[in-house]
Amino acid sequence: SDDLAELPKLLAEKERYDLVLGNRRGTPEGRSQLTAVQRFGNWLATRLIRLGWGQRYEDLGPLRLIRRRSLDALNMRDRGFGWTVEMQAKAAEHHLRILEKPVKYHPRQGGKSKISGTLKGSFQAGTIILTTLGQLYGQKIKRTVNSILSSAAAQQILRSLSLLLLILGSILAMPHGDFTNQLGRVQADTVPLFWRGAGLMGLGFIGSWGLKRIPSLWFWLGAIAPRLILLAMHPGDDIWRYLWEGHIQLSGFNPYLLTPNAEILTPLRETLGATLGTGGWEFINHPDHAAIYPPITQLGFRGLAAITTFIGSPILLFKLSFVAADLAICWLLSRRFGHQAALLYAWNPLIIYSFAGGGHYDSWFLLPVVVAWLGWGEGTFSNRTNGSAWEQAIAIGISIAIKWMSLPVLAFLAWRRWPRGIFLLALGLLPLLLSAVPFCSGTGSTLTNSTLSCPVLPLESSFVNYGRSAAFIPHFIAMLWPSTLRANWIYAIPLGLSVLWNMTRTGSIGAFTERYFISLLLLSPIIHAWYFAWLVPFATQSRNWGTQWVSLSAFAYFGLHHHIDTQQWVLTPAEYSLLWGPFVAGLMVSALLASRARCQNLLEESLPKETLP
Repeated sequence: SDDLAELPKLLAEKERYDLVLGNRRGTPEGRSQLTAVQRFGNWLATRLIRLGWGQRYEDLGPLRLIRRRSLDALNMRDRGFGWTVEMQAKAAEHHLRILEKPVKYHPRQGGKSKISGTLKGSFQAGTIILTTLGQLYGQKIKRTVNSILSSAAAQQILRSLSLLLLILGSILAMPHGDFTNQLGRVQADTVPLFWRGAGLMGLGFIGSWGLKRIPSLWFWLGAIAPRLILLAMHPGDDIWRYLWEGHIQLSGFNPYLLTPNAEILTPLRETLGATLGTGGWEFINHPDHAAIYPPITQLGFRGLAAITTFIGSPILLFKLSFVAADLAICWLLSRRFGHQAALLYAWNPLIIYSFAGGGHYDSWFLLPVVVAWLGWGEGTFSNRTNGSAWEQAIAIGISIAIKWMSLPVLAFLAWRRWPRGIFLLALGLLPLLLSAVPFCSGTGSTLTNSTLSCPVLPLESSFVNYGRSAAFIPHFIAMLWPSTLRANWIYAIPLGLSVLWNMTRTGSIGAFTERYFISLLLLSPIIHAWYFAWLVPFATQSRNWGTQWVSLSAFAYFGLHHHIDTQQWVLTPAEYSLLWGPFVAGLMVSALLASRARCQNLLEESLPKETLP
């Protein structure tokens, strides 16, 4: 279709211009051969380029000349239909000398156009062209923002504003951590006030994304100050269960054998309020379920409960122990990835609330996994995964004995080190076995009929087997298959398959653990907001957008407390979408970007290394 007799006319301009474009719309012959779809596409694309880059074009014609060094400077990426708009937008951005020359355009001599020949092809090409322009717009905006933020003054303002919002949000959220009154009824006005403070913390967190570097003092001020403020927040109801199980152990009872409402524990229930300085009993969740926490956790509860008998302030002591592990993770991440990258964890509002505000013990089990991943510091461990295999196995084993979720991480380590993995598997299970001994009991009067009971696995817990809360995939499956509401075990099948798949696809503990936790969260029938905190340490390296966005949207979960006066934990459709939508969308964006980067790397590796003269 292009008239090559026009080339001498274009070549004649090569000394004065860097890019010479053939303008088909500049001649009657050219205009007559363009379809209505082509004319509209040209008009729309050139107008969008003009809006974004200020360069006036008439056509996206294929007949064009560009100086070689200018082409190299444009760093072209698109290998499909978007190459024309990419070249013309980047040419304007690089201030090339640009000229459009009218050229003829002939009827197609054979075949059928992949673009204008079919409606599907036109739609596909149009979508790609608009997507390419959208990406170029985004890159231009990002460069502009980065240019503005790169100045020392702008960085200081952003740093100060982010820290101020983080601290101010913590102050505003702190009085509103108790979503129920003394009668156990929901206080409808509390959650919006809590959201207001969490929202300001979120703005401070978003502001930290624009920081290029941050001094150590500022990093630790932003990490410690909000946590100290939220230590005064009324905790989530889990912490009362921690206190209860610690105190009954001090009284000689096994928390795995007795539910809190067991008759034999009546005297303890009556004295709990006086011991803790609260109403006591009504705060304990799931009073008809025995303990589900692993044995090292139970021993930790017991040790903290013993200390509170001497110093008082049991809630504060428990929270401080969780924050200590949390800050240790901050330190490890900052040593490995630097303070700026570690802000994703240290200044994360979900992390700050989960451990300092809500008082959830999950930082205890995260810390050993991070240690297995990163080690305690440079020079501590030796091999490429930053720890000898046996040190990693022990660290993961401690994590398993604190929270069961880490078990597949040990299986991954054993798989990667096979056949030595058999030894590592046994070594990793040792902390669990040793810590379970205090909770084991023997029955029978003779050697032949005696049995040993170690009821540390919560296999009989109805909460584990049937509980539901804010789930994602199980929520939709239950809509189609209601009987699954009484069979949580079925989700172990797809989870196990995803674990096996990830074992063959990843080479480091960090990458595997992140992928495993993502699968676990998507498949788990029981989800609480602080579960998303499990992903955050690993996003410090991966920069996963799903984790970054859910660190803000997870607070929609607390709408559960906003609406209910019963035990039916149901979010409104809007809250449910707000909770899960950013997470799933972010995962898709990160997967798309990773796939595109892999394809680009493969393409560049396949291209000839020589350059043309």
